[in-house]
Amino acid sequence: MTDIEIQRCTRHCAVTGRRLEDGEEYFTELRSQGADLERVDYSVGAWTGPRDETISWWKSRVPTPETRRARWAPNDVLLEVFQDLLTRPEQADKCYVMALLLVRRRILRLEDTEQSPQGEPQLALYCPRDEKTYHAPVQTPDEARIEEIQRELEQLLFAGGEPIGKLGAQRESDPTEN
Repeated sequence: MTDIEIQRCTRHCAVTGRRLEDGEEYFTELRSQGADLERVDYSVGAWTGPRDETISWWKSRVPTPETRRARWAPNDVLLEVFQDLLTRPEQADKCYVMALLLVRRRILRLEDTEQSPQGEPQLALYCPRDEKTYHAPVQTPDEARIEEIQRELEQLLFAGGEPIGKLGAQRESDPTEN
């Protein structure tokens, strides 16, 4: 399976062309363009929601010089948290967010999107570290839960410094800004 490369934030709104300033919130969507993924960034004012061809989207904040100093916990710790979340069905939305984070950090590789035995969508994720395939539920958190997940993961997973951004929709911290 091939790793999927996601380009970094353009720091410009795709609709208005305006430069996104440090600390400004913006939306990103990933769209399928044949065999490739296209990243499109939008200012908050220009965002009208995801389109039909959108695979994933998230709300982010352009990092400031102060927030760029934050460091994630070691990769092994991130993987352990994810493995624990897989055993907690009541935490399916947090598990999904962690899965997306681990794909971005290249700890896991998205192999496929498939159906669980119960007919629910799930991600098939391969981990080269332990040569295992994990199956994570696809469950987008609602707005109230997003804030809660953000606080929990910030407390658990940042090793010094301030958080880089917020989680949102599916992932609000823009992992391509690290």
